[in-house]
Amino acid sequence: MEMFHLGFMQHALWAGGLIALIAPVLGLFLILRRQSLMADTLSHISLAGVALGMTLHSNINAVTIAVIVLGTAGIEYMRSTYKTYSEVSVAILMATGLSLALVLMSLNQGGISTSVEQYLFGSLVTISLEQLQLLALVTLITGVFFLFFRRPMFVLTFDEDTAYTSGLPAKWLSLCFSILTGLSIAVIMPIIGALLVSALMVLPAAIAMRIMKGFKRTILASIVIAMVCMFFGLTSSYSLGTPPGATITLTLVVFLLVSLLIKKALSKLNWSGFFS
Repeated sequence: MEMFHLGFMQHALWAGGLIALIAPVLGLFLILRRQSLMADTLSHISLAGVALGMTLHSNINAVTIAVIVLGTAGIEYMRSTYKTYSEVSVAILMATGLSLALVLMSLNQGGISTSVEQYLFGSLVTISLEQLQLLALVTLITGVFFLFFRRPMFVLTFDEDTAYTSGLPAKWLSLCFSILTGLSIAVIMPIIGALLVSALMVLPAAIAMRIMKGFKRTILASIVIAMVCMFFGLTSSYSLGTPPGATITLTLVVFLLVSLLIKKALSKLNWSGFFS
């Protein structure tokens, strides 16, 4: 097809494949840690980094990464301050990130609002080779992190107190995971959009959790689901001229509904063991 010969579409498909590798894995850990809304918070902080980079006329990726690291450190500090009400940190940082982004956009009249809209809703044509290389680097770092720390992260995810009393560096692991999540969101945002990036991280994992049993199989299933929906969503977005983030998200929602209906039908036929 013609679209596969276009440079920006090739970049988008490569980026989509890399995103499908890391987003569901991070999303699964976020769900299990009861931190699904953290993805939304970090996307708002990333948006503030984009607006700041445009305001300073600096490298947007570098500024966004610096802001996201500060933001994740702030989230972890607030979590330790409000241990009983850890969701308070999410609400505070989400409001702060969005407010900062809106203020920076309103203070500048040089077309920043138009540029930021691409980060809000995502755009196929904004995927540059530099962003693709940065995404590949973040994917590699995330893969190495989970390769070496998958067992400590597993313990930390299900029982943070046990991880701490067992001698694991629970605070540092949690901080590193948050930073990786923030970096991933920062590089995913140009293609998916800040408003929907959290859905891309959470939905594949949520679908896989409903149809699979076992941690490893759930991770693999979430990656496959993300790959399929990412490809279908990107190609549909190009064909229909719709925002890629919204198209991919709707594809995932349809996939979720269909999977739930199929599982319910199979359970009535006593075939529920097919997914076990």
